[in-house]
Amino acid sequence: MKADLLIKNCAEIHTLKGPRRARRGDEMKETGKVEKGAVAVKDDKITAVGPTEEVEKNYEAQEMIDASGKTVIPGFVDPHTHLIYSGSREDELEMKIKGKTYMEILEEGGGILSTVRSTRKSSKQRLIEQASKRLDTMLRHGTTTAEAKSGYGLDKDNEIKCLEVIEELNKSHPVDLIPTYLGAHSLPPEFDQTGDYIDFCIDEVIPEIAEKGLAEYCDVFCEKGVFDADESRRLLQKAKAVGLKIRVHADEIENIGCSRMAAELGAISGEHLVKTGEEEIRMMAESGTIGILLPGTPFMLMEEEYAPARKMIENDMAVALATDLNPNCWTESMQMIITLACLQMKMTPSEALTAATFNAARAVDRDDIGSLEEGKKADFLVLDVPNHRHIPYRFAVNLVEQVYKEGKRVV
Repeated sequence: MKADLLIKNCAEIHTLKGPRRARRGDEMKETGKVEKGAVAVKDDKITAVGPTEEVEKNYEAQEMIDASGKTVIPGFVDPHTHLIYSGSREDELEMKIKGKTYMEILEEGGGILSTVRSTRKSSKQRLIEQASKRLDTMLRHGTTTAEAKSGYGLDKDNEIKCLEVIEELNKSHPVDLIPTYLGAHSLPPEFDQTGDYIDFCIDEVIPEIAEKGLAEYCDVFCEKGVFDADESRRLLQKAKAVGLKIRVHADEIENIGCSRMAAELGAISGEHLVKTGEEEIRMMAESGTIGILLPGTPFMLMEEEYAPARKMIENDMAVALATDLNPNCWTESMQMIITLACLQMKMTPSEALTAATFNAARAVDRDDIGSLEEGKKADFLVLDVPNHRHIPYRFAVNLVEQVYKEGKRVV
């Protein structure tokens, strides 16, 4: 049989072949490892994965690459990013070092509101240029698909501007983007009451975004001092009514019932989950809500507490990983997130790899990526390491040698 590309003699290939639903419990350790393996690609799809002798016997390829001593994995899927923003907040690092909390910085006009001011001033073209550079870095570090939130506009025109930027980037950049409306990210300066702003989002913004087809998801920062669980529920119910899927920032700073609400509404994901308790973990496991864990955030906030990944996995809750790329947690590297997941949340390298590929794909409702199986998109990475354990072990460097997107080499 004919193939366009054959990558052969790989020290390890991690196919992540498995169920269509997100992996949970012991399933997260199963990465479908093939030693001395090969991958065959035709057009933009995987046509075969297996031992090199078998694949090479059955396929004749236009291009053959010897990947001896290297590891091949699916492209990383980053299911939680705040990709679209202008400006930076490096001045807040010293404030954190001196003991200021995230909420204290926000209350003083910093944090999200600082980024809102910069983003509102930026033209659409300027935002495209800035986000495109971030996407270039993400791609070089192995991310081939990412969720991208709005949330630094906080009024109708600027939220729509940010979603239109995502739409433009999705047409022009190799990284596939999945758009999320996060208008309820903070209370904007034009409003005094959170309830009034939620009403505005429900009545004025969500219907127009849905009509224009600018978002696939709606998200809300459900947190004490931001939007409570009842306000968040009203917003998300409206989003569901107009055809948007839902996800929730929950339990990052305090547990005020947001992860419980996410499970009750059937949200595809609860995100952050640092303060999530065992009852909420059981509820999300039962509802199928995926926990997207963001260890880069407490790391940058210099906090000691991280999401209870081990309890989640032990209670059969599906777990994914993401960067939380934003001015408060500015990293484009899923490799670094895997390191933090292993060192700070005690996930094994296999579990973290599953969470950053297969489960991350399910956390954005995609089943044609996240694994290397016949018929799926040929989105994969060649890592210059002899096995997958090197990903968390060799931290703060880029281990990606080659990136393939839909069968074409893009890095």
